[in-house]
Amino acid sequence: MGALGRAELEAMIEEATVDAYGEDEQRTGLFTMLEEYLDLPFTTAVLGVEVTVHGVDLMPDGRVVALCSRGRVRQSIGILELPLPSPAPTGAEWIEAYRHWAGGGRAPHASGGTGLRGRAERG
Repeated sequence: MGALGRAELEAMIEEATVDAYGEDEQRTGLFTMLEEYLDLPFTTAVLGVEVTVHGVDLMPDGRVVALCSRGRVRQSIGILELPLPSPAPTGAEWIEAYRHWAGGGRAPHASGGTGLRGRAERG
C-alpha cells in the first residue's frame, strides 16, 4: 500500500460517511468499510511478536479495534495503534482513511467546513 494523499483520504472518508450525521455515524461508516474491504486474516508484529489479525470490531465505547491472536492468547488492539505489515494487506487504505479521520480529517458535509477539525480519539 502506497501512502495516499490527503485528497484521496478525504474522498474515501466522504464515500464512507456520505449519509452519516455526527461522529458516531461517521465512525460506523468507516468501520463498515474496514469490515467490507480489509483482507483478513493477516499477520503483523506487535512489540516484536508476530500476531494474526482475525477481524475488526466496533466497541461500545466507540473504539475501533483489531482482533488479534497468537496461539491461544487473544488481544484487541486499537486500530489507531496497530502496526501494519509490509506489504500491507488489501484494504489497509481504509485503516489509513480511518486514522486520517480520527486525526481531524473530516468529511466536509459533516463539519460544515473544510473537514479539518482537530479532536482527540481513543483507540
